[in-house]
Amino acid sequence: MISTTLRAAPHRISLKVIGAVGAIAVAAIPAAALLAQDRAAAFTVVETGQGYDRLQDAVDAIGNARGTIAIAPGRYEQCAVQEGGDVSFFATQPGSAVFDGVTCEGKAALVLRGRSAEVSGIVFQNMRVPDYNGSGIRLEQGDLTVAESWFRDSQQGILTHNDTGSQLVIDRSTFTRLGTCEGSGGCAHSIYTGEYGQVRITRSRFEQGRGGHYVKARAVRVDIASSSFDDAAGRGTNYMIDLPGGASGQISNNWFVQGQDKENYAAFIAVAAEGRAHDSANLSVVGNDARFASGVDRNSIFVADWSGDMGGVGENALDSRLTRYEVIR
Repeated sequence: MISTTLRAAPHRISLKVIGAVGAIAVAAIPAAALLAQDRAAAFTVVETGQGYDRLQDAVDAIGNARGTIAIAPGRYEQCAVQEGGDVSFFATQPGSAVFDGVTCEGKAALVLRGRSAEVSGIVFQNMRVPDYNGSGIRLEQGDLTVAESWFRDSQQGILTHNDTGSQLVIDRSTFTRLGTCEGSGGCAHSIYTGEYGQVRITRSRFEQGRGGHYVKARAVRVDIASSSFDDAAGRGTNYMIDLPGGASGQISNNWFVQGQDKENYAAFIAVAAEGRAHDSANLSVVGNDARFASGVDRNSIFVADWSGDMGGVGENALDSRLTRYEVIR
């Protein structure tokens, strides 16, 4: 059961992407617009029915307004930059629209710096750039909701800049074979957020990491719930969750498995390892299940707290070789 705090967390972004996003959005298209669409077009602006062969052209057509881009099934070697407005990107058949290997500005398949964006049903794969942080999505400002999407085989899944007035929401998404510590500038991770107001991750899966952490968040508040972190096939990975500056919020009802091949196996969850930027006294860690993969014989710490703010953690189902909570001096 997710705690009341998490259930009550506000959504400032439209909830149309949460649930059967594609079906809801398609059903909402007026019949006349459907008939007017160019059925051969890869990208269709729902509000006008206009089709485009290039994603960037569809994004530019919305401009600083609010609009929805329906993406037809296919593999796309394209990328796009959102400069303004509120744009929803959704696959008409979830999981059938694949953005493969092409980044804009040497950053990501989608570079987002508008007021808000929504992404649903899209696969991002094989994103690599020379500075080792190629991502499916680079969020530079504004709210973002991601649902039913898959990030795989890239240097990073989602990377954000700083925007303390906005939130990132991720639901029912999968992050596979992401992360790297090859670059001289430090590691990339499955998800790496800057100083965002809130990061909320629910019902998502992290697996087979290739370096770095599965989630590294510098956000003021984090809510991570009902998700799985399966490191059994990870290679050279670090923490499952790293809150380098501390945070409030909760980590609840998740499932963690630490694998054998670790660059750092000292802890599953790290709090304020890089300094006390945020008060962590109201960070709750409860209802989680944490263990080691089959054949792994070692000890570790479930929550390592460099801030000393937390004062402990709640009830969690832990392997006997795990120390529940430890303040690191």
